[in-house]
Amino acid sequence: MMNLYKKDFPILNQTVHDKTLVYLDSSASNQKPEVVIQTVSQYERMHHANVHRGVYELSRRATGAFEETREAVKQFIHANSLQEIIFTSGTTAAINLVAQSYGRTHFKAGDEIIVSMMEHHSNIVPWQMIAEATGAILKVIPINLAGELDLDAYRLLLSPRTKLVAVAHVSNVLGTINPIQEITRLAHAHQAVVLVDGAQAVAHIPVDVQALDCDFYAFSSHKAYGPTGVGILYGKRALLENMPPYQGGGEMVEQVTFAKTTYNTLPYKFEAGTPNIANVIGFKAAIDYVKHIGFTRVVEHDQALLAYATEQLTTLPGIKLIGTARQKIGIISFVIENVHAHDIGTILDHEGIAVRVGNHCAMPLMQFYQEAACVRASFAIYNSIADIDALMMGLKTVQRYFN
Repeated sequence: MMNLYKKDFPILNQTVHDKTLVYLDSSASNQKPEVVIQTVSQYERMHHANVHRGVYELSRRATGAFEETREAVKQFIHANSLQEIIFTSGTTAAINLVAQSYGRTHFKAGDEIIVSMMEHHSNIVPWQMIAEATGAILKVIPINLAGELDLDAYRLLLSPRTKLVAVAHVSNVLGTINPIQEITRLAHAHQAVVLVDGAQAVAHIPVDVQALDCDFYAFSSHKAYGPTGVGILYGKRALLENMPPYQGGGEMVEQVTFAKTTYNTLPYKFEAGTPNIANVIGFKAAIDYVKHIGFTRVVEHDQALLAYATEQLTTLPGIKLIGTARQKIGIISFVIENVHAHDIGTILDHEGIAVRVGNHCAMPLMQFYQEAACVRASFAIYNSIADIDALMMGLKTVQRYFN
């Protein structure tokens, strides 16, 4: 499998410990193509100014480019209107916005919030905090050993007390693609709203929030070939209209007096202060890059790498795969018998191979699998069969070292 895209990513053209860099940690953060780097640089060099503030030319340019990204995001996830696209600092900030704004005003003692066993801490802790503040109760959807949600158990958890379901579109550890349409349909039958953590999905599968019918969808630029420090919260307009602002300051106001403040319209009501302008503008270049490749190619490439990696890894003795769901993206997590994950990661690093090791901000999930830590290799459009072969050689070095 020849990789046509690696050349677009300048960071990959280097050596680490005198070995060619093999980057297999894209679930933590994708690398950026040259077009994104150049877009950010060009803004900083030629167009930098604050947005929505100035009448002068630089400010008009910056504002135009900034709002073009909002339009690009709207089209990318098939939102209904620009008012439904809120810029945040990341997925975590987007989830916290919903928890603090929607949760504080809608939850009361005895209400129930449902999350799943496979959630990232960012989709657990904010709901625990709100539950503690409001008296709501957190319920957990169990999973099977393959890493798939138990939908029968989910149905039993739902009740008139259920106010919100928060679930990952794709697990950051298991790679499992969850059936969001069905999860949402069942939640809506109980008048509950649904928030989807889409951080791991947007670079791997096409996302249509209207088809999913979720009420909120959160994701980050840097997990979709864009810059860090930029997140997106999609929310259905009717819900966002009735939510109070999460933070106060400039931009989110219409009129301020010492007696009373009135708030700006959507989406600006939730965008207090100067945003991460350069990186928001850079995110549009990332979206355009992915759209140019097309999700048909993205998915085919992802699935080919996943199939090959799974086949190769299962030939090694003492390997245990974590997560073998029928529907997965290019994430493969594993442990090696009698070898700590951090030792594996260190040895692989000296072979030039970057993987993630640890609990992956998913401690409850790791406890379910009775593992303190595991190794995660995650793939992107710039990876190839050669990268997986390098991983296999590195793991054989690990096994020789530990005999």
